[in-house]
Amino acid sequence: MTGQALAQHPLRGILLFMLALMLFALLDATSKHLTASFAVPLLVWARYTLHFLIMLIFVAPSLRLQLVRTDNLALQVVRALALVGTTGFAMMAFRSMPLAEATAVLFLSPLLVTLLAGPFLGERIGAGRWAAVIVGFAGVLLIARPGGALNLAGILWALAGAACYAVYQLLTRRLSHAEHPLTLLFYTALVGTAVMSLALPWFWFEFSPSPLQWLQIASLGFYGGVGHFILIRAFRLAPASTLTPFGYTQLIWAGLLGWLVFGHIPDTMTAAGMAVIAASGLWLALGERRPADQAGAAG
Repeated sequence: MTGQALAQHPLRGILLFMLALMLFALLDATSKHLTASFAVPLLVWARYTLHFLIMLIFVAPSLRLQLVRTDNLALQVVRALALVGTTGFAMMAFRSMPLAEATAVLFLSPLLVTLLAGPFLGERIGAGRWAAVIVGFAGVLLIARPGGALNLAGILWALAGAACYAVYQLLTRRLSHAEHPLTLLFYTALVGTAVMSLALPWFWFEFSPSPLQWLQIASLGFYGGVGHFILIRAFRLAPASTLTPFGYTQLIWAGLLGWLVFGHIPDTMTAAGMAVIAASGLWLALGERRPADQAGAAG
């Protein structure tokens, strides 16, 4: 009953979803800026550790054991590891590629969710969904075309990030109606902090930020933690079929920040590839809305 009541506020869910995407774009732009000065594992560690400390200070005193109580511990850990992988691979891609292009490749994740939904969620993949996936990968080929100016390693990092994010999205979809949103958020922070702390002995000697850089590093935890909390709330307020078409506004934010902060404008072929990826994702999302709405009405 709770999930149904929350799902009756689609407009609020859309607004929260778009706010989360803006925070993610700010996280990506700040990450790209910081990767010029710091090792990626350190930045990933800082992003999750600050997120973890914020939850310990502001959330744990009120929720106490409810914050860690879960019936899906294994899935919580796998989901958190998928998000850690997404963060690390994305930062590696941002270090090697322009912000907008890397974001576009990461946006293959909804198409990968379509492929994985069959074996993991038992969903049937029709011809239209297969066509959308193929078109989306064609967009990546336009971005990564031979003779293009983009770094191949950066594209591979972005593809790895997209794969991890697809797993994260599938598990979020599965757990969002069974777990408290703050519990989901806490486990991403806890697992991310624990795993990335293992890398500190190899990179800590490189970590000497200025006061401004400390502020920028701290913002990573804020953007990530608050953004994912808002994202979870959005999916509890509106169905995925309603929210997904709005996800591509993050490409607009990425293009705008890439231009304003880094002075980069994609060339014609790259912009075409980005548009193809976005169009295939929208095609997929809009094509799934009617079946999802019919299923909801039947239930």
